[in-house]
Amino acid sequence: MTLTDLKKPLPLLLIAALALGAYGAWRWSRDSGPGPGFMQGNGRIEATEIDIATKLPGRVEQILVDEGDFIQAGQTLALMNPDSLQAQLDEARARHRQAEHAAIAAQAQIALRESDVAAAQAVVKQRESDLFAARQRLNRSRSLVERGGASRQELDDDQARLHSAEAGLAAAQAQVISAQAGVAAAQADRVGAESAVAAAQATVARIQADLEDSRLKAPRDGRIQLRVAQPGEVLGAGGRVLNMLDLSDVTMTFFMPEAVAGRLALGSEVRIILDAAPEYVIPAEIAFVAGRSQFTPKTVETASERQKLMFRVKARLPRDLLKKHLEQVKTGLPGVAWIRTDATQPWPDSLTVRLPG
Repeated sequence: MTLTDLKKPLPLLLIAALALGAYGAWRWSRDSGPGPGFMQGNGRIEATEIDIATKLPGRVEQILVDEGDFIQAGQTLALMNPDSLQAQLDEARARHRQAEHAAIAAQAQIALRESDVAAAQAVVKQRESDLFAARQRLNRSRSLVERGGASRQELDDDQARLHSAEAGLAAAQAQVISAQAGVAAAQADRVGAESAVAAAQATVARIQADLEDSRLKAPRDGRIQLRVAQPGEVLGAGGRVLNMLDLSDVTMTFFMPEAVAGRLALGSEVRIILDAAPEYVIPAEIAFVAGRSQFTPKTVETASERQKLMFRVKARLPRDLLKKHLEQVKTGLPGVAWIRTDATQPWPDSLTVRLPG
């Protein structure tokens, strides 16, 4: 027999071992103890874990809590070194002041250009008066020449004065247009300066937010489970500093066969007994039932095989109960979760709720 021949039965042996394991788990969770209408599943107490991590790279300056400490939402847990961010903030504030001064200067330029427009318009009025006087003089000169009271030279001189007045008016009107264009350009500069002020304000606000984020705060109430980093360590963006448990979200995960899991409704009552405190019976309710079975052969052909399908079920403890007994909540503790497969059955005395205190 070759080594290849020895390896061929291994997949079949693995499948058989998995099937026996599932069947054993099912037999372990069959009705027992309180009698018909009740089933039990083995599990452990779990709580939501949250990593307290840095938003930006930097050096850990101070850690203000220890493992096991109870914390409240918003409490400062650790401090990152703020020197670099503080320097950036000072620079951003200086740029903000510079942008504000530029906006003031742009506004002053608008006032200056508007005064240029007013001055050019006054010149236009003056040139219009000069033109009117030149036309009147020319008309009189023509009348005098026709009656022989004036020379032809005087008429030519008055004609030249008229042309000069017309040119002066045209030049004055062009100056008005140029001054108005200067006002429009100054207004555009003011818009750009105001945009620079807004951008500088946004930069200041962003750096202030980064500075605030350098104070690592608790997102919710809970308990510190682990200090991952120590003061003086340099961490990258997203570097873990602490790990906390949200003790207001505590569950136990256990497994039930298909026939039972298919009848479980969300919100159904559960009774939990912990190995470490068998004298207490803790109430809970079904919060989750898996949509797929676990640890079962891939191909299920017979009804007896289908009974080995195990579904993951999660029971959640009441939040108000957890708040009253925060110091007694310990994650990782093994225990048994009891459910009723017959809702008409009352809970037996052995599963009547009994709590510390």
